[in-house]
Amino acid sequence: MSGTPRSGAPTSGTRPDPGDSPPLTVAVTGAGGSGAVTAGLILLEAVAAAGLFGLLRRSAGPQIRGGESAALLRFGPAPVHCAGDRCDLLAALDWANHERFAEEIPLDADSLVLTDPAAGTPPAVVAAGDAALREIGFADSARERAGGRPNMVAVGAAGALAGLPLDALLDGAARTLAGKGEAVVAAARACIRAGFDLADPAERLRKPASAPAEIPQRWHINGNEAAGLGALRAGVRFVAAYPITPASEMLEWLAPRLERLGGTLLQAEDELASVNMIIGSAFGGVPALTATSGPGLSLMLEGIGLAVASETPIVVVDVMRGGPSTGIPTKSEQSDLNAALYGLHGDAPHLVLAALDIGDCAHTVAWATRLAWQLQTAAIVLSDQSLGQSRMVGEPAPVAEEPLAALQHPTAAGDAPFRRYAVTADGISPMSVPGEPGLAYTADGLEHDPTGAPSSRAADHADQLDKRRHKLLAHDYGPHWAEITEPADPDAVALTLLTFGACRGAVLEAAARLRAGGHAVRTVALRLLAPLRRRALMHALGDTRVLVVEQSHGAQLFHYLHAEQALPAHARSLARAGPLPLRPGEIVDAAAALIDAHRGGP
Repeated sequence: MSGTPRSGAPTSGTRPDPGDSPPLTVAVTGAGGSGAVTAGLILLEAVAAAGLFGLLRRSAGPQIRGGESAALLRFGPAPVHCAGDRCDLLAALDWANHERFAEEIPLDADSLVLTDPAAGTPPAVVAAGDAALREIGFADSARERAGGRPNMVAVGAAGALAGLPLDALLDGAARTLAGKGEAVVAAARACIRAGFDLADPAERLRKPASAPAEIPQRWHINGNEAAGLGALRAGVRFVAAYPITPASEMLEWLAPRLERLGGTLLQAEDELASVNMIIGSAFGGVPALTATSGPGLSLMLEGIGLAVASETPIVVVDVMRGGPSTGIPTKSEQSDLNAALYGLHGDAPHLVLAALDIGDCAHTVAWATRLAWQLQTAAIVLSDQSLGQSRMVGEPAPVAEEPLAALQHPTAAGDAPFRRYAVTADGISPMSVPGEPGLAYTADGLEHDPTGAPSSRAADHADQLDKRRHKLLAHDYGPHWAEITEPADPDAVALTLLTFGACRGAVLEAAARLRAGGHAVRTVALRLLAPLRRRALMHALGDTRVLVVEQSHGAQLFHYLHAEQALPAHARSLARAGPLPLRPGEIVDAAAALIDAHRGGP
């Protein structure tokens, strides 16, 4: 490695002590085809081989495919669930459209930037900052080795500076590139060794880690794959969907695995067909699911209403992205909440759930599937791009292997018509599948009487509306409705951070920092959004000050909870649109300001 610090930049002696072990963030950027994402995947494999935890986010331009890209890896000795406040190390393979990533890769005086002289001059957004710049010849070093690639040299240099063992980096390359043949793996390993040797030990951000004798059993998975795993474990055996970013990976992961389990995945002609296909599957007794994103969810809403009216259990996974319309397909946002809650026309009570982290995608989709079948209704599960497409190395998430609820139907009684939609004490009516003698019924979108016969009578309409609402409100959802964390002294809580979905990771880290600063902070992360467990939520909030944290421009969660009269009048909102992730530091700042402004009482 050559070069000197920029004027005014700190020397390595002022960097954080490499013996400290907070999470590190390493970013690799480059033009399409430069292999930035592949470099990130190898580094994540190295993190796993070193026995550490990691979270790899990827970022792309507006092209969806091709164009510039970035891999952003945060890792450390404890589980990592969110982006950090800053980037410790940036390896720039080139500077093509790097300005598009500048906000996503915040650099400061303690950041180190590796730049290849062959890539030209760093853009002003980097050169004008305080980060230390170091030149390293990724391209020149790669050319000295048969089949060499600059991104592999960058993996070696960045890994060495981040304290990852060489053996872990070499193992990561072998695992990531195994399908490309021995020659590619050998060339990559040679380049990684070269990059590792080029790194200056005095510049290390952390002392070299020692790979454990036995690698812990951890998940290496993204949220889309975890959601698919949850669906399979819950018994889903039919999936119909139309490809859409960022949900398509879930379908790609499910296709071969469904087939091995005797199930089927069908690519439909559009989202309208998809939702109607899974309604047909569930009507026939086969648990079914579809996955989509915001634009697709909009097209499915009428079909979801059909599932509610006909009391047919289906699951729709919405991997949210920036909106409205086509919006920002490659970036994350939580702005589909209103559509999921209110988008169906008429009074159409249904389930809305939100996964809280990558591993929790498995648990939440499995739980949603079981609830849909227990309650004979539609369930919308909200994930988002940051969960769906980010990859973690972390502890396996618990996914209960519980059977689906058995269909509740009686033996046919003579010539009496089967009362499929009978009003019952718990609101759950008997249900049969086609072909059962004496238990045939009509299921469609028309209002009906208890037998399923179309009816426009006010009494029938009121009875069915009450029944469909009652069964959701009366159900015991147990403790899964939310995840609640308490400080050491729950009675001293000064503030509750309330959130849902992917923001939970940043909220947990912010709460930990606030507690370390002497503030007693509780967190509540909602997994079940509808029907809202209003009384349970109000009990959890107590009489503390409340800050509602979410990633939407219109503060959709905040307004929904106020509409449900579930928030105290003094509750405040921290709502920001995508595409930048909410970071722990900005939550800490907002929470501390709220605490300071209200010292002495709410």
